[in-house]
Amino acid sequence: MKDIQYEIVREIAVLSTSDSGYTKEINLISWNGKEPKYDIRSFSPNREKCGKGITLTETEAKSLLEALRKQLND
Repeated sequence: MKDIQYEIVREIAVLSTSDSGYTKEINLISWNGKEPKYDIRSFSPNREKCGKGITLTETEAKSLLEALRKQLND
């Protein structure tokens, strides 16, 4: 299986921290040297492991932000 490489280009926010020390974060991440995307996923302490997550293009992130603003303002 191919190794997956990632580089956190910009740390945006830690959304939550579990009792075990895992953090749910949103960051701008480049996967396998490709163009960075917005990424929401959990990381173990020291970022040794990462869980399943979701990656979003800038357009998708803007659509999500708009949808959340509408939902949360209601």
